[in-house]
Amino acid sequence: MSSPTDCLHNIRVVLSHTSHPGNIGSTARAMKTMGLSRLYLVNPKEFPSEVATSLASSANDVLENAVVVDSVEKALAGTTLQVAMTARRRELVQPLHTPRQLVPELLGEAQQGGEIALLFGAETSGLTIDEVQQCNRLVTIPTNPDYSSLNLAQAVQVLTYELRASLLDDVSYLEEKRELADHDYVERFLVHLEETLIRINFLKPHAPKRLMPRLRRLFLRAQLEREEVDILRGVCRAAVEFDRKPLPGEDQRS
Repeated sequence: MSSPTDCLHNIRVVLSHTSHPGNIGSTARAMKTMGLSRLYLVNPKEFPSEVATSLASSANDVLENAVVVDSVEKALAGTTLQVAMTARRRELVQPLHTPRQLVPELLGEAQQGGEIALLFGAETSGLTIDEVQQCNRLVTIPTNPDYSSLNLAQAVQVLTYELRASLLDDVSYLEEKRELADHDYVERFLVHLEETLIRINFLKPHAPKRLMPRLRRLFLRAQLEREEVDILRGVCRAAVEFDRKPLPGEDQRS
């Protein structure tokens, strides 16, 4: 059975001339959390590396399957869309997009079977002019203009998040499954509540005004769970028991 995220397999992340192995590991982690698995490394300074493995944090499979090549041309081979991540406008003719603007086109191409490459440059210098010119799309992350510093893995995380969020923004699987109280269960609680409020002299039977209708609306609006109803009924029972007992220091003679 196919999944909406299957097309992410057609998207590769390419890191060019990465100098610190920790950034490779952190990138693998960023990729895996968003469902991407294909990592290409162009002339990394140090790889494989225990530092990369440590920072991958259980994304070891991404590192183990990483493809190491000696040129950007080889890393981009077979791709139909090549996206250069850049923070500088340079003197280039391609329009500059934000990740959110570009993602629909990337996903559309991937869903049609096209191969996409997301190209990221070295940590300190970014992509060279030659590397950027090998790409047909430019993307930049709209950061604070007064402080636009993103490390490599952060940039990967932002772009891969936008890809996944555009495909699947449903997080209902994280929600705890609720057992809502049925109508009869809530009605019995409301009867119990009314009896309790009368017993503790909070509700005046001869002049109830609109207290119970207001409380009814409140509890119906809350969509109570069965366990919550049980707790509230326990509070009612405790209130009645408390009302029957003298307070400490009071005369206990009846």
